[in-house]
Amino acid sequence: MSINEQVVQSLEVPGIGTTWLVSGFEEGRALLSDPRLSRDERKGPEALRELAWKNRAGMSMGRHLLDEDPPNHTRLRGQIKKAFTPRRVENLRPRAQEITDALLDTVSGEVDLIDALAFPLPMTIMCELLGLPEEDRADFRVWGAELAMGMDPTADRDKVAHGGKALRAYFETLLAELKADDRSVEDQPDLTRALVRAGELDHEELISMLMLLLLAGHTTTVNLISNGVLALLTNPDQLALLRARPELLPQAIEELLRHDGPLQVSLPRITVDEVEVAGATIPAGDMVHVVVAAANRDASRFLDPERLDITRTDNQHLGFGHGVHFCVGAALARMEAQVAIGTLVARFPDLRLAVPVDELQWEVNPILRSLVSLPVLT
Repeated sequence: MSINEQVVQSLEVPGIGTTWLVSGFEEGRALLSDPRLSRDERKGPEALRELAWKNRAGMSMGRHLLDEDPPNHTRLRGQIKKAFTPRRVENLRPRAQEITDALLDTVSGEVDLIDALAFPLPMTIMCELLGLPEEDRADFRVWGAELAMGMDPTADRDKVAHGGKALRAYFETLLAELKADDRSVEDQPDLTRALVRAGELDHEELISMLMLLLLAGHTTTVNLISNGVLALLTNPDQLALLRARPELLPQAIEELLRHDGPLQVSLPRITVDEVEVAGATIPAGDMVHVVVAAANRDASRFLDPERLDITRTDNQHLGFGHGVHFCVGAALARMEAQVAIGTLVARFPDLRLAVPVDELQWEVNPILRSLVSLPVLT
């Protein structure tokens, strides 16, 4: 097989046209920062534009920063990036530790680790950042799961629509309440109220931003924590090493992101000009996906890539993407994973899977790597 066949492959998607899959690390990294590739589907063929519009309407979600190129992307990202700087995130670490300790205090015997820890920690942090009440979080989980199904073309579109309509209605009501009481905007300086007070986003942009923050702000971290714990439980030598050397925790999280991170395939890009990749010519107007899971296990970039090695230091993976769309919440996800996984493995020395690994179920999602549940014995 030639290097071109290994790194770049094309396939025909009915109703859309040619789609290209790029699996090499260096090639994928370069494409993710190449201005000739756009996240704006309006620059693609008519079939893709119509499909994107239909999907967005079905999710009751307008255009948001993940759909935009600079300069509009830069404007939208600028409204929230200060809330996710490493310094501000580090100030949240004591609160994340407090939440984690409280959650694990209730853990005994067999539990679903997603229900017990991986979901409630990032959801609680994100809701507190946005100023959303605790009693609404169970609804957010249901609506978020339904919306995440939208990435699967075979999903029940009625369920996707239900989640989108419900979440949108929630934020419409919240913003109406804030508008009716100006004091609440000033007296509670959470991110939602900060965005309202700034007044830089129009109503549709604000609704889409809040929906995106709530969804993206917890979903991928849930998967990072649960996938990471599973990887450690199925690599007991690395779990033992982490317990013996807890100072390895930050680079262990990076290795878990590389080895089996939540992002498996990048969101699609549209070529706005012809692009050469590993000897293949991708014409303008085609769709491109970087296969992040494959790129992060590229043997030409990573030594012994199939092996989980928490001592790996040369580890510039693509788990959070690359370029202008590099995950704005990366620092928050890293911190939450460090607190959750570090505390869990320290407090439960006998932690183990409650079922054989081949009995675990995974969500059907072409973009995200998500366990349905993670039953463990503590």
